Amino acid sequence: MEYALYIILAYLLGSFPSGLIVGKLGYGIDIREHGSGNLGGTNTFRVLGKKAGFIVTIADILKGTLAAALPYFLGADVIALIVGIFAVVGHMYPVFARFKGGKAVATSGGVILGVNPLVFLILILSFFIILYLSKYVSLSSMLTGIVGIIATVIFKDYGLTVLISLFTVFVIYRHRSNIKRIMNKTEPKITWM
Repeated sequence: MEYALYIILAYLLGSFPSGLIVGKLGYGIDIREHGSGNLGGTNTFRVLGKKAGFIVTIADILKGTLAAALPYFLGADVIALIVGIFAVVGHMYPVFARFKGGKAVATSGGVILGVNPLVFLILILSFFIILYLSKYVSLSSMLTGIVGIIATVIFKDYGLTVLISLFTVFVIYRHRSNIKRIMNKTEPKITWM
């Protein structure tokens, strides 16, 4: 029963549609009707600009962190990694936004932050280095997942290795169209870095 409660709470946290709320309240725009139609930070940057993009990205990270921290805050003997996965699922398929969400990169990172801040720091640095070199957010997101798998194996944090492996599979699956565009050289590159 305890597991079910925290899984539901984590899913609902993940379902909080940051991009939709920032777009509608701050700009009068339903972000799902613009750009890629995605609710995540990348599309928010593209459609609404840096300020909105940073707000949505930080909110999406915090959803994952809070979900992973729920067992600690509420004194429950529940595995944070498992609870965190459901926040990621909630972000990808949010009940509050007709099950059309983001690609789970920031929320996955937030779960990792809640579980192992050192690995999160490595992932953030890796993401921005790859982004600086490639200018592709999607490619940076996917390759950062692979860096995370390697890092957790080196640190012998095998529970986190399994979690990051799952997240990486989610992220690659959600970026299928981006992979095609990268191969066709039609994927948009960032211009702010």
